[in-house]
Amino acid sequence: MVHYATVATCVLNQWALDFEGNYKRIRESILQAKAKKARLRIGPELEIPGYGCYDHFLESDTVLHSWEALERLLADRELDGILIDTGMPILHRNTRYNCRVLIHNGKIVLIRPKLYLANDGNYREHRWFSGWGKRAHIEEFVVPRSIARLTGQRTVPMGDALIDTEDSCIGVELCEELFTPESPHIGMSLDGAEIIINSSGSHHELRKLLRRVELIREATLKCGGIYLYSNQRGCDGDRLYYDGSSMVLANGSILAMSEQFAIGEVEVVIATVDLSAVRSFRAANASRSMQAARLDVKYPRVHLAFSLSAERSEFDYSAVPTMPIDPVRLHEPTEEINLGPACWLWDYLRRSNQGGFFLPLSGGIDSCATAVIVHSMCRLVVSACQRGDAQTVADVQRIVGDDSYMPESAQELTGHLLCTSYMGTQNSTKETQGRARRLASAIGSYHVDLRMDAVVGAIVAVFVLVTGKQPQYTVHGGSHAENLGLQNIQARLRMLLAYLLAALLPWARGKQRSLLVLGSANVDESLRGYFTKYDCSSADLNPIGSISKADLRKYITYARVHMELPVLDDFLAAVPSAELVPYSADYTQSDEEEMGMTYAELSEYGRLRKISRCGPYSMFVHLLHLWKDKGLTAEQIAAKVKRFFFYYSINRHKMTTITPAYHADTYSPDDNRFDLRPFLYDPQWTWQFRCIDEAVAKIEDRNLKGIE
Repeated sequence: MVHYATVATCVLNQWALDFEGNYKRIRESILQAKAKKARLRIGPELEIPGYGCYDHFLESDTVLHSWEALERLLADRELDGILIDTGMPILHRNTRYNCRVLIHNGKIVLIRPKLYLANDGNYREHRWFSGWGKRAHIEEFVVPRSIARLTGQRTVPMGDALIDTEDSCIGVELCEELFTPESPHIGMSLDGAEIIINSSGSHHELRKLLRRVELIREATLKCGGIYLYSNQRGCDGDRLYYDGSSMVLANGSILAMSEQFAIGEVEVVIATVDLSAVRSFRAANASRSMQAARLDVKYPRVHLAFSLSAERSEFDYSAVPTMPIDPVRLHEPTEEINLGPACWLWDYLRRSNQGGFFLPLSGGIDSCATAVIVHSMCRLVVSACQRGDAQTVADVQRIVGDDSYMPESAQELTGHLLCTSYMGTQNSTKETQGRARRLASAIGSYHVDLRMDAVVGAIVAVFVLVTGKQPQYTVHGGSHAENLGLQNIQARLRMLLAYLLAALLPWARGKQRSLLVLGSANVDESLRGYFTKYDCSSADLNPIGSISKADLRKYITYARVHMELPVLDDFLAAVPSAELVPYSADYTQSDEEEMGMTYAELSEYGRLRKISRCGPYSMFVHLLHLWKDKGLTAEQIAAKVKRFFFYYSINRHKMTTITPAYHADTYSPDDNRFDLRPFLYDPQWTWQFRCIDEAVAKIEDRNLKGIE
């Protein structure tokens, strides 16, 4: 017989510690799921307090308020008639666990603690939680007294168990557990779980979603079954953007999937699945049946007198099962850059209660990309307003300071939310100034052109007064120290002027709120340390801080076409230059020449250093093979590796003060939490470089003997 069950997985834009807002979004998603006749609803990981509470998880208040929010859900009779999966921290026998709490009709069915905790990259779950180390084991959990009075339950089952409904069996898997070699869904499926639910707090990285989708697809293709995956979406308080993509799969096929990037707060994904198709799929697989028959671990089961599907006598013949999505389209990396940081900026702006952004425009591709991302944000916001998204409309009106305002175009909204400025000096060119002005006009930002030579001259005059010495640029006969000092004055003064303009431009325009200052240093420059500490890289936020120069160029190429911005051709053709020293017909400052390495090389160094975990010697060995077709000798490759590690070492201290940046790539050198390394190195790397020299000598000796 056919057994159709309608299920719901949710995407919520939660905010760490926003218990009131988080509760309202959870409740709204449950009501939407019920309205669409779903019998099972799952939500993101730790959705009650928000995933990004971090060290606030160590506070008893976070656990207390989570129970208070759960109590509201349990007491709400409008939420009856659906099995609800939600998430919160729970203290059991003085040990804190990251838990799913399944509730039905005002009672707790099961508390399922996370077995395997995420503890790499940006994740530090072991700092706040313990993993439930007892596979297929449950204990009695004593609930708080207020919960006991409400539910009539003094204890409830807690542990690794399955839920038996009247017509099916449900297993729970949490986020990281899917990525482990011995994922729980395997044993649960073999033991009869037909539906696996997975609540996640998975953040965005370029090209990461495909891996997530393939893991879930493979799980249901091998084991058979229904898989519900729920993920948070949005910025919940730090550098990460959780990228939604909640989905429902059946027997290896994707039936439904949410948006990866969006600015709405609640999205509910519905699918009508056929439980009988799972049984048929599994029974036809003889190898699977043999493994199930000899399964050693049997899961304890919690029975729930509730059905996900209708009985035969009540079967609705008008019900339509959800058909697979074919093909499933995932965003290209250029689209991810266009949408992810834009959504992150919008969440930060509306939750920080500021009036918009201020961005120094240099006429180069990095600040250009940042400006285009803000414009992309405005396009998304205008689209949401035109769809009638009440929350977005209210946010826009509050930020703009006009209760009747409704944006008509992205350019118009950009004029309200983005102020840009070209801060030129005698070393700046008319070409960069013109590019900045044309870009501002194209996207609609409020733009200010200014010359800051008087400010630079005043600072230099103070130094001359104090020391009696007049510093000169190298092109005028000055030393390296003089040249660097004069460049840094300009760079740092731009940061001071940026904050001055961010604070007072709104006042000058008759507006109330100040602006958030945006930085625009890319990941490769941060890795090499090719920026001035406390210059315009010092800002409130940086949407491109972990995106490579190569990816940014591809993004600008994409935006030129898809956002209809022909002005971007000028930026693609320009040579990257800081424009901090005098130029002439014989000399123009070039970033790559000054760095002594190309941006393409920096990307390779960064991936080998972080992703492949290479020190100097291992990087040299890898590059011998990766660059074998470049015509470089072993000695030349060694020199490049040494140069990179020297500059990386002497500049690593800059990463301790770098602006919080949107996390987008796996080789980000962000010192805050993702890339934990010293900031005081011996830049000579004596032992490591000696190993490289010995290897070069062996290679040259072998080559010499080969010639002879």
